[in-house]
This record gives sequence, structure tokens and C-alpha cells, in this order.
Amino acid sequence: MSNTQDPAISPLVELDEGGLLRGFIRRVRTASRNRRSALFRSLFDLGPQTRVLDLGGSNGAHIHSLLAGTAVRPENVYVADVDQQALRTAASRFGFVPVPLAPEADLPFEDACFDVVLCSSVLEHVTIPADEIWRERSTARFQQRARARQQRFAREIERVARGYFVQVPNRWFPVETHTWLPFVGYMPRSWQLRVIAMSNRFWIKKTAPNFYLPTAADMCRYFPAAALMREKVCGLTKSLIMVRRSKDTGRSVSR
Repeated sequence: MSNTQDPAISPLVELDEGGLLRGFIRRVRTASRNRRSALFRSLFDLGPQTRVLDLGGSNGAHIHSLLAGTAVRPENVYVADVDQQALRTAASRFGFVPVPLAPEADLPFEDACFDVVLCSSVLEHVTIPADEIWRERSTARFQQRARARQQRFAREIERVARGYFVQVPNRWFPVETHTWLPFVGYMPRSWQLRVIAMSNRFWIKKTAPNFYLPTAADMCRYFPAAALMREKVCGLTKSLIMVRRSKDTGRSVSR
């Protein structure tokens, strides 16, 4: 693939929208994404015949940036998402194969048909139907339903992938990544709903409470054949990454 990256379309380089807080967050997030990108490329053999699936890949800009400078051919890169407009962009702009997904449906692929599956900051949004997001106030019920759906999603990743790289934000990182607010990930569900509803009125980061951030124990249960890696910022774990390379047969990992 091309060695060039256009900062205007690369999610690895966030655009400067002004303001001290936005600037600081942009620098931290850009540095983290660049480190993650380098890690991804170091873990997998990415040749001309490598088949890659970006699961939840939106318009393809993320996987385009990750694969820049590798030998992977665009026609071997599949981008799967529920957003069909974004998929049309992935196909027209980058030449990737678009795969529309239906909510609740299994992945429309045969077993072990991809060399690498990338799933970055997607799994935590596999929770409950969108029309229930603001109504479900029970922490226990929300977590139970979210974990069940995430477990099913993880099984589908393991089914279609020879190797995979699945990243989620760490729920115990002090600044919650979807809201840019401190300690929101620590709160019970009812508190989260109140805080997000209020912050959406004035805060620089708007979001919906549609995420359940799995713990390290959750991730190890979802992906028992994978190794757990921890992405650090200032000594704190910012993201959890489950990695299985095609030659791996499973290993024990630290919880």
C-alpha cells in the first residue's frame, strides 16, 4: 500500500481544533495511536496475499493508515461496518472491499478466512439495542447483557480469524475515553447516565452511553487463545489489547 498518509484523513493524526485541553488530548491520543500502529505492524506478517478484515472500520481511514507502507493490496482488505455510507467511502477512496453488517447477525464469512482481523475501539460498543441505551439504568443488568453480546462477538472474531488484534480502552484509566471526563468508567450505570446527559449540554466531547468497557478478566474470558497486552501512558494502562498471531496456539496471560 502507499507510503503516504494524508493527515486530513488519517485517524492516527488528530487535527488541531484549538484550545489547550483539546490540544493536550490530541497529542496524547495521537501518540497512543502511533504506538499502537507500530505494534500492529510488528506483530503480523503483512504481505501482498495477506487478507485483512477491519471490523467496525467505518470509512477505512484507520486501516489505510495502519497498512501504509506495507505490501498488503487494497483488494485484500475488507472493511465491515453497519454504516453503509462509510463503507461506500472505504470502497471509493481506498479500493477496499465493503462488507455491510446487520446488528445481531453473525459475521458473513467462512471459518478462518482472514489472516488478520483488526477490531479497534469497537468491542466496548457491542452492548444493548440503541433504543434502550438511555433507559437501561441497572448496572448489573447492563453489564450482564453487554458481556453476553461481547462474548458472542468475540467468538465470531475467533471463528473467522487466523490472527487478530482486538483493542479496547481500559475502564480503570482515570480519564474515560468516550467522554474525556475523569472517573466516568468507575461509576455505576445510573450515575453515568446522569453525568453524560449533563456533560452533553456543555462539554467539548459529546457521546452516548452505549459502551461497556470490559475488564482484563472479561477480555481473557472472551479470547482464551490470545495474549493480553497493556498499552501504557505515564505508567497507567490506557488500553487492553488481545493478540493472537496465526502461528500462536494460545498461551497463559496475566489477569
